[in-house]
Amino acid sequence: MFHEHGWILKRAALSAERPALIDVHSETCWTYVDLKNRITRWASFFQAQGYARGERIAVYSPNSPELFAVLFACGLQGLIYVPLNWRLSQFELQSLLDDSAPALLLFHDDYEGRIGGLNVKDSISLSVIETVSASANWQPINQGNRSDTWMIIYTGGTTGLPKGVMLSHDAVNWNALNTIASWGLSGRDTTINYMPLFHTGGLNALCLPLLMAGGTVVVGNQFEPTEALKATDKYEATISLFVPTMYQLMTGTAYFRQSSFPSMDVFLSGGAPCPQTVYHSFREKGLRFKEGYGLTEAGPNNFFITPEVATGKIGSVGKSMLFNEVQVLDEEGNHCVAEEIGELYVKGPHVFTGYWNKPSETGEALRDGWLRTGDLAKVDRDGDAYIVGRKKDMIITGGENVYPQEVEQCLITCSGVREAAVVGTEDDVWGEKVVAFVTIGEDCTVDEEMLIAHCKGFLASYKIPKQFIIVSELPKTHVGKVDKNELLRLA
Repeated sequence: MFHEHGWILKRAALSAERPALIDVHSETCWTYVDLKNRITRWASFFQAQGYARGERIAVYSPNSPELFAVLFACGLQGLIYVPLNWRLSQFELQSLLDDSAPALLLFHDDYEGRIGGLNVKDSISLSVIETVSASANWQPINQGNRSDTWMIIYTGGTTGLPKGVMLSHDAVNWNALNTIASWGLSGRDTTINYMPLFHTGGLNALCLPLLMAGGTVVVGNQFEPTEALKATDKYEATISLFVPTMYQLMTGTAYFRQSSFPSMDVFLSGGAPCPQTVYHSFREKGLRFKEGYGLTEAGPNNFFITPEVATGKIGSVGKSMLFNEVQVLDEEGNHCVAEEIGELYVKGPHVFTGYWNKPSETGEALRDGWLRTGDLAKVDRDGDAYIVGRKKDMIITGGENVYPQEVEQCLITCSGVREAAVVGTEDDVWGEKVVAFVTIGEDCTVDEEMLIAHCKGFLASYKIPKQFIIVSELPKTHVGKVDKNELLRLA
């Protein structure tokens, strides 16, 4: 019997023996029937424990195919799935548990020692499923509305304490449908995923859309660039998403230089602005590459651009997808003209319901059906959008606006520079001053004079950093983005 929240069961009937999930490390492969059987075992377990609709099931585990079985079982039982960042300190983890108040914390065996001091209602190892059989009379429960929350994903917390983003069944499923239709995904597609499965990029960018389409998701953990590239060839991946820091590591490997990646249709970049040097590395090999844009509160998929257009418009994310709308507004709420920078707003059935336990923050984010992203963007005369940076990151120096991304893209093209990040700090004369952090490649010599000289060839004088700080590594968040809060503290 069809159940509107159980499309994965229907997919298992349609694509029974097709590979659904593969573990990179163990090489274990689950067909769609295998996945269905695992889901029903978890659903039977939740049913036997008597968990009520709307209760939260938290999961503390590295990437694993098992997490998808738990996720779908939660959806079928009307439970809310709460994946937790396994990189958090015990104090940070406890704050998320206090906020979400889960009925159960499922943890990976390797993490048992980490949870001993946590205050949680109940906890049990994920390996409990090995002792559970599917109930012969199990059926998906009546879930009520499609607007019911399916998962709570916590934001990275780079702007303060993490907020729990409530994603409904409708939001998750519309994102998947929109992605399949707009990007042309099908059951012939395979993705390699090393993105963390406690993050929307790991769950919702490609994994759930591909499972809905009947494709294959290859799950990796603890990203290693050569391993990820070898998996791309071994499993004949067609489309994969990595963040820019991953691509910078991948393009520096011997394997990247030697392989032609014949199965790949397109490499996707997301999570942060991608350096032009990465584009060039793929273009030199004749590989299709493009950027996307998303956020936990919307999708995360919002735009579509062909690789051919992306090559000619480096940095553009293209036009809005089939089933969502975008607009760019100025400070007065007026629509920006072509090339004018303003705040990006997003609208569609894929947008989140709100922040868990935070009605005030929800009201600030959602205005008349539109999500205020807090990101600055512009649209060119062809209607293609460019993400300029975070609104909160914009630097005002001497009355002039400086967008860090523009300065960073300039610095990364300087010979010897490996990474660059720009922040604004208080200044008695200019209000704010532009400060750049850079990392240098091995056996390279770069000093402040060289950096200033390079910038003068591309940037107006007020955009050139007043201070350069050379570091061995840029601090990163748990999803590989540069942690600008930490850079501000260092500056």
